[in-house]
Amino acid sequence: MRFLIPTLLLTLSACAFGQSTDNPLSTSTKGLYTMAKGNLVKAAEKMPEEQYAYKPTPDIRSFGQLVGHVADANFMFCSAALGEKAPTSGIEKSQTKKADLVQALQDSFKYCDKAYDTMTDAKGAAKVKFFNSERPALGILDFNVVHDYEHYGNMVTYLRLKGLVPPSSEGR
Repeated sequence: MRFLIPTLLLTLSACAFGQSTDNPLSTSTKGLYTMAKGNLVKAAEKMPEEQYAYKPTPDIRSFGQLVGHVADANFMFCSAALGEKAPTSGIEKSQTKKADLVQALQDSFKYCDKAYDTMTDAKGAAKVKFFNSERPALGILDFNVVHDYEHYGNMVTYLRLKGLVPPSSEGR
């Protein structure tokens, strides 16, 4: 019974995302990534342009900087998992306009889609260089999901402070 519930949840997760259970770990990671991607893009689109410079306190990132930071990080994490050099960086520090930041975020997710779409459990166990160490490729993609949700949580707070309902709470 102890193993039945987690196995059932992984199987249901795989079925919900229309994938086989041949790769339950990478399938689960991709499902979480897909949810994060949707919420982050919707949040970036939802915040009005004039609020992209908004900072709840002076010592933290603006909403726009958060969007740029997530885009930069997506490129960094996913390029590492793919064993490639990041195709771009510096978005957080170079972009300020909503349209440019939303586009950069979408581009980063499009790049990451390649990593998540081609990942299997076997490929995920392969070690790749990440910072100054070697880590499993799937672990890097998991780290990306955690990082995405960390900053989605920041964005939720910014949206709420501006009287907006975050995407993950719409329809409730």
